Amino acid sequence: MSAGEHASRAGHVHDVVVIGGGVVGVTLARALSRYHLDVVLLERDEEVGFGVSKANSGIIHSGIHADPNTVKGALEWPGNVAWMTLRDELGFGLAQVGELLVALSEDELVSIERLHAQGQAKGVPGLERWDQQRVRRHQPNLSREVIAALWAPTAAVINPYEAVMLIAESAAHNGVEVATAEPVVAIDPPDPDGPIVLHTPARTLAAHYVVNAAGLYADEVAGMAGVGTFSITGRKGEEYLLDKRLAGLVTSIIFPCPTATSKGTLVTPTFDGTIMVGPTAEATDDKRDTATTPEGAKEVFAAARRLVPGIDERDVIAEFAGVRAVADTDDFVLGPTARRGFINAAGIQSPGLTAAPAIADHLVEVLREEGLQLTERDEFEPRVEYPVRFAVLPMEEQAALAERDPRFARLACRCELVTEAELVDAVDRGARTLDGIKFRTRAGMGRCQGAFCTWRCITLLADRRGVPIPRITKRGGDSWIVCDRDDADAAPPRPPVPATSPPAPAAVEVAGSPGAGS
Repeated sequence: MSAGEHASRAGHVHDVVVIGGGVVGVTLARALSRYHLDVVLLERDEEVGFGVSKANSGIIHSGIHADPNTVKGALEWPGNVAWMTLRDELGFGLAQVGELLVALSEDELVSIERLHAQGQAKGVPGLERWDQQRVRRHQPNLSREVIAALWAPTAAVINPYEAVMLIAESAAHNGVEVATAEPVVAIDPPDPDGPIVLHTPARTLAAHYVVNAAGLYADEVAGMAGVGTFSITGRKGEEYLLDKRLAGLVTSIIFPCPTATSKGTLVTPTFDGTIMVGPTAEATDDKRDTATTPEGAKEVFAAARRLVPGIDERDVIAEFAGVRAVADTDDFVLGPTARRGFINAAGIQSPGLTAAPAIADHLVEVLREEGLQLTERDEFEPRVEYPVRFAVLPMEEQAALAERDPRFARLACRCELVTEAELVDAVDRGARTLDGIKFRTRAGMGRCQGAFCTWRCITLLADRRGVPIPRITKRGGDSWIVCDRDDADAAPPRPPVPATSPPAPAAVEVAGSPGAGS
């Protein structure tokens, strides 16, 4: 069957299909929704942002780090600036806390000088060289071995999963079809007179243009399209989240001087008041390897204590790992390919989160140059309603909400003070999994890591979505949580979780979910 016949079977030719619902894919989809276009975004996981985008340090880099002679270096600072506009439009958590790049020896002063000059060449404002006394006044809990630092006030911390989900929601409100749990499994050979035809397990789609933003799998998708000119390898990074009692231990992002393969182990104050340490940088052939390890923890905490001696692994409340998509070019792979209409947005490693809005703008221009007609829509709406965050509201506003809706008076998560009303809103806005609720509301992210609220979230998800409890998963796929022994199609029986977990009804078995961390 020819591409034209496949397109006929699909019934419609879309203007653009974006493959991949990570930060680059959703930001591009939203950018395209400003125009009179028919756009579809396809994501293989159960929800957007569940791949590389959810498991990173959540840092918007200051703009000094990447070599300006690379693609990623050219887009780093414009991306930083663009995030501030996105934050103003969508309201997700972002705080401009600044960063300190610290030197622990005379030899490391060379790195500070190089990055200072690099930042100045890019036009990054506010850069300052600090001596030991200035560093200690600003961050008194840093190691006394710190002899100097470079201060960059433009760095910020962000909740990357919250941002991705709100950006995708904005794209959908503006007409983009956001299709999750729909991986691309095949792409038809080129037809010089026809569109690009893609296949998912659910359907066949045809498009004039396809943007490959498939993250760790971008090389495989490019191979399906017959333009597999690069390869992606994984680089795993383990991160450790510390208890909120350490809030204020550092108030800016603390960077060591970088190595050839990594920016090193950072100490980061998160937007929500916890401290995060990591990541490691370990090559891996398994793109789904998100397990943390004793070796990784030892490496992270040894390095973190060199920067901040008061850090202790006994304060860990959660641990997780993410796998970065590293192209063999060691740079972003952006632009058109030998196949007409097929465009890559691959190899988006650090500073990929920072650069994402600038990558989206760059890709819009690439599509324009490739022939896509772009006519702006007068009705584009840049804002979406930001969810209520009950925990941060003044008491008077909390009381008024509870008076108006009794679900605001019912606490679902004690650690993070998340109400039942917030869980309902998260499901109504698209949460399909336990992690989908967690990333939208923070339920399960506190000290007890869901021991109190997990069962409440599961039952509410099942009730609100109208599905049996055993169909609720942690993050989609086979990450099942509960097994009904009488339901042969649910999942095989597994050992129950420890008795500290929320009780389940007698006819239901509660099982541990695979993987490590949150």
